[in-house]
Amino acid sequence: MGKVLVLFDSETGNTRRMAGYVAEGARSIEGTEVRLLSVDDASREDVLWCDGIAVGSPTNMGVLSWKMKRFWDREMWDLWSKIDGRIGCAFASSGGWGGGAEITCQSILTVLINFGYLVFGAPDYVADRFTLHYGAVAAGEPRHEREIAACRKLGERLAYWVALYSKK
Repeated sequence: MGKVLVLFDSETGNTRRMAGYVAEGARSIEGTEVRLLSVDDASREDVLWCDGIAVGSPTNMGVLSWKMKRFWDREMWDLWSKIDGRIGCAFASSGGWGGGAEITCQSILTVLINFGYLVFGAPDYVADRFTLHYGAVAAGEPRHEREIAACRKLGERLAYWVALYSKK
């Protein structure tokens, strides 16, 4: 049984909606236990609990939000060697297409890599010319099926990798 944490920050509710769809996707893999938590409510114990993590943030000046960065800087700083080898991925919302959501995903992945997470991209196409190579992204609220499908696929892939990796 794999344990997945969907950790997010959300100023307007858009990233929170994405997080809900990511959690749905993770739950689609049988035996996966999922926690869906705002960075305001999460603790280091939640991160220690999980085998895999999906981190989501609104785009803030082209990178992850200050609250999410603060969480990793202040709450997690001394857990470097204790969470090495776990699986992680990213999702992000922005004010519009071309607003930096993919760069935000990359900044989240950079933080996770520094903690030793094995991060992944997904080569899947969920709609015509719509992928989640660096993570699931949305411009504003995820309204269209392709954006929702990308979030669900990200959660599904995370839970799949957690289940596969935990069998080893």
